[in-house]
Amino acid sequence: MPLDAADAHSLMLASIGEGIFGIDLDGRCTFVNPAALQLLGHRTESVLGRNMHDLVHHTHPDGRHYPECDCPIFKAFRLGKPCRIDDEVLWRADGTPFEAEYASHPILEQGRVVGAVVSFVDIGERKRGETLLRRANDVLEARVAARTGELNDALTRLRDLAQHLEGVREAERTRIAREIHDELGSLLVALKLDTGWLARRVPADEALSSKLQSMGRTIDTAVDNLGRIITDLRPSILDHQGLWAALEWQAQEFIETTELAADLQVHVAAGVAPPEGGLAIAVFRIFQEILSNIARHARARQVWIRIAVDEPPAPTLYLEVRDDGIGARPEQLNAPRSYGVMGMHERAAPFGGRVNIETAPGQGMRVRLVMPLEVSQ
Repeated sequence: MPLDAADAHSLMLASIGEGIFGIDLDGRCTFVNPAALQLLGHRTESVLGRNMHDLVHHTHPDGRHYPECDCPIFKAFRLGKPCRIDDEVLWRADGTPFEAEYASHPILEQGRVVGAVVSFVDIGERKRGETLLRRANDVLEARVAARTGELNDALTRLRDLAQHLEGVREAERTRIAREIHDELGSLLVALKLDTGWLARRVPADEALSSKLQSMGRTIDTAVDNLGRIITDLRPSILDHQGLWAALEWQAQEFIETTELAADLQVHVAAGVAPPEGGLAIAVFRIFQEILSNIARHARARQVWIRIAVDEPPAPTLYLEVRDDGIGARPEQLNAPRSYGVMGMHERAAPFGGRVNIETAPGQGMRVRLVMPLEVSQ
């Protein structure tokens, strides 16, 4: 025997897990399903014909009275607009509230609004889960923030230590270079003078004269090598003529040594004094590392070097070196043992500088240092 429309409607309402009820234009209940009765703790006869706002939606979660004129459920049929709310409570027959998500949709008959159908579910468990998840997330974020702070402090200490060690190393290099110059340099000069003295006084012996001349050339070579070693330890031009002259000198030395085709441009704005101390050393060593990498790895034929310093009041050094060599893969630059690349970044960071490297296999490499110069020394 087929079901009539009313029976089918009742079975459909009974089979739905959400609470559902209908209201007329006065807000009175016209139908209610079993799920709604169970959630609200009412019986059918205590709900039908009752004003549903007064029955289940009369009070805010904080205990304040909820005026019917503000009720979104009633606004659905009064304004003809559906709504969905998930931050309010509905009230059970025993006077206890539960957190609910509800939706209200107007019922239309022949184009006219005649009421509304309301569906709702208890979302208390979901809200409690969200609260627990939010608390756990807050605890986790606090722990992460604390651990991040500890790591940042440790990194700062490591950088401070590295900067201190670099300063100690540079001071030691300066001391060693000075001692080599004073001690070995003077000894080699004395040997040179002694061989000259002997050459003027020995008998006219061709073999002995040839040997003295060979000794003189060896001493000259030793003096040249000693000068190179002293310069590698601590270029005196950096102390005597400043960073700008030292950078230009280093570039010229590189070009002459490697015999690469080179384009060197240097422009320093008037009135910008070369920085001193740690900042000057950092820039010079970064420049040395860039040129050393080209000489050892790039297999380049040409190099472009740009050194520019813009004008005060906030002068900045822009140092750019580009080559047409074999380039590198990004993972090579980020490898744990890429100490040269890491060293450049670490030297620049304490002074607010940035090192940017652009490269690809077969496309050369471009290294750019941007260093603010207003940092106090």
